[in-house]
Amino acid sequence: MFNFQTGHDSRRFGWIILTLTALGPISLLLAASVGSIPIDWGVVFETIRTGNPSLDHTIVFELRLPRSASAFVVGASLALAGVLMQALLRNPLADPYVLGTSGGAAVFALTIMLLGFGHQFVSLAAAVGAVLSLAVVIFLSRDSGGWSSTRLLLTGIVMASGWGALISFILSISQDGQIQGMLFWLMGDFRNGGPGFAHCFVLLAILAFSLFSSRGFNLLVAGTLKAESLGVHTFRLRFAMLIGAGLLTAVAVTLAGAIGFVGLVVPHMMRLIVGSDHRRLIPASLMMGGSLLVIAEMLARTVLAPRQLPVGVITAFVGVPLFLYLLRRGSRQETV
Repeated sequence: MFNFQTGHDSRRFGWIILTLTALGPISLLLAASVGSIPIDWGVVFETIRTGNPSLDHTIVFELRLPRSASAFVVGASLALAGVLMQALLRNPLADPYVLGTSGGAAVFALTIMLLGFGHQFVSLAAAVGAVLSLAVVIFLSRDSGGWSSTRLLLTGIVMASGWGALISFILSISQDGQIQGMLFWLMGDFRNGGPGFAHCFVLLAILAFSLFSSRGFNLLVAGTLKAESLGVHTFRLRFAMLIGAGLLTAVAVTLAGAIGFVGLVVPHMMRLIVGSDHRRLIPASLMMGGSLLVIAEMLARTVLAPRQLPVGVITAFVGVPLFLYLLRRGSRQETV
């Protein structure tokens, strides 16, 4: 369970946040520089100064930077959603996909692909599927006494299993030429283009809510009765956390499909570094999640260039051993 006795002083946390904040622009610059075609930054700056077109400028500002910006927004959204879900369920091993939101998005997105519609309709369908799945989970998991973490978790797991069966059905009836695109989307697929205003607005709005409510998150993790005794309206807070995590997951899947491990590994890693106080955990996880996925996106398009890997493959290769290491390290700290 969570432990708020971190022993991290404010100065050390300040240096950590400063490092993570600097890591964001550094990762974006690195992603813009690295690829199958080398970039001459002198040509890029000359194009910016004179306005004369150049291939390097086009690659950086129309291809790499928009994809990297989308990766940052997706990584930050998944990491923040992971923090919210872990606090909501009082379980540091929860992740954004535990309630089946990504499954609903995937079913709607794959259905649109099966029918032959364009990518813009795929993103819209994924958003509709994610929100619909979240609404069904909220409706089914509530009883006369509100929500219990166990009932919410079980409902989400059952919904995710149902969506998984539908995904398998859609893949089984799809034509051979469609399956590759579907599988690529299911494992994380960044299209050319930036994240867009709506996705950034959702992320910033839920970030503001999370920072404002961080004291309530701390008390809620300590126990519902204790939180209520200290003036926290737990029902409203938990409902807002559930909606926020669902919307952040919808942002992620509409931009890049289903990318695993970021929402699970990043909050867990940051909890070991900065502690469980959400006033520290929220900004640290957001910055780390964004930077980590920018690097993963860069590796996905460069490891086997000119071929491109699904980003989810990179996050899985990195996330599995990293999470096992963090889990073992955390268990050692608990026994000390």
